[in-house]
Amino acid sequence: MHALVAEAGGRLVGLTHYLFHRSTTAIAPTCYLQDLFTSNAARGKGVGRALINGVYTQARLAGSPRVYWQTHETNHTAMQLYDKVADKPGFVIYRKIL
Repeated sequence: MHALVAEAGGRLVGLTHYLFHRSTTAIAPTCYLQDLFTSNAARGKGVGRALINGVYTQARLAGSPRVYWQTHETNHTAMQLYDKVADKPGFVIYRKIL
């Protein structure tokens, strides 16, 4: 697990966790952006975009050809950013809670 943080004025205003894993469809490791958080006061100020771009940079350095993440369909605020910085491939996730 890896992390990046964003600070402003000596205060933590955002963070992201990401990890690399193997895939059956690619030789190079894939990067999964697991968590992205910005404080309410930092939202809309480029913090989330900067953190995502930071993960993109780390993925490139690791030789990863792809970064992906998930969000809930009701997370409209975040999706406004995500639609600008990434593609939405249209996959539907199925799961079974055990």
